[in-house]
Amino acid sequence: MVVAVAAVSVLTVFRPGPIPGAASTAPGVRYWDLPTGSRIAYVHAPAAGTARPTPVVFLHGGPGTPGEGIPAAGRTLAAEGFEVYAYDQLGAGRSTRLSDVTGYTVARHVADLEAIRRAIGADKMVIVGQSWGGSLAAQYLAAHPEHVAKVVFSAPGALWPGALPGGAGEPWGRLTPAQRERYDELSGAPRMLAAFLLLGVNPRAAHALVGDDEADARFHELALVGKDTTSCPGTPPRTPHENRQGFYVNQVTSADFQRVPDPRPTLRRLRVPALIMRGECDFLRWETTYDYRRTLPESTLVYVKGAGHAIAGDQPATYTALLEHFLLDRPLPLPAYTSATPPR
Repeated sequence: MVVAVAAVSVLTVFRPGPIPGAASTAPGVRYWDLPTGSRIAYVHAPAAGTARPTPVVFLHGGPGTPGEGIPAAGRTLAAEGFEVYAYDQLGAGRSTRLSDVTGYTVARHVADLEAIRRAIGADKMVIVGQSWGGSLAAQYLAAHPEHVAKVVFSAPGALWPGALPGGAGEPWGRLTPAQRERYDELSGAPRMLAAFLLLGVNPRAAHALVGDDEADARFHELALVGKDTTSCPGTPPRTPHENRQGFYVNQVTSADFQRVPDPRPTLRRLRVPALIMRGECDFLRWETTYDYRRTLPESTLVYVKGAGHAIAGDQPATYTALLEHFLLDRPLPLPAYTSATPPR
């Protein structure tokens, strides 16, 4: 009996599951072939009228959780004269998957963003980072401050994981019983469980066992289980898109992020204007957000009521107004939040 169960388990682990077809290429998607070796999918909203000298580049979260199309506020900023770009980071969406997954590092993401700056011919950029995109924006800012005109951190992830021994915060505690059951079913599937376990000891072996197409499809399903748990209660569910998550870039980059040097000593010396947005219902710990405010000397923190982790999705009008006013040097539509403690 034990032999029979073991045989079934082995067959289950080594037999690939059904893989959904890839998402079709959305209208307007183009590609940069960067000198880093990355082929990066992107969308571009051209400036209306006289273009401003600083393009706006949106960085999605994850790592490995791309958006689809021009982000919220992008069209408004383009109408104000900004060239607007959003791209799928390495290993996610329609961009390159690496054959050697150990190449998914924070340094590689920073190098890609610097190559993108050169590709669009910008001396300085405005960077808008959501969640992990905020963490990446901070890493780029520390490495290339001379090329950042302004930076926006929307519900940013950890500035430096070493400052948060309890973790930055996670959304899975908000799952309903039915969602938890589905989450456990997906994450505990034999092949995905084997990939998770192998990643800790041999990422290349994990990748050889479960390839990108299968891993990304399953990871995308997993993310969809909790897609509406990051908003305030009662928020209408959002329609998901099919620009797939990247499993290996998420896992390997997240592990590498734990090893990066502390960027805060460098960031404390910079005078780059920064806007930090915190949603009322964000699952991230307050300390995660406030670390940006106390580190960046030219930063302003605003508190957005009725918004969770995806401020652009939960309160799009407020999000757009904040970006527009910040980039155009107008008074912000929300007051600066100055206390070191969260609102009560």
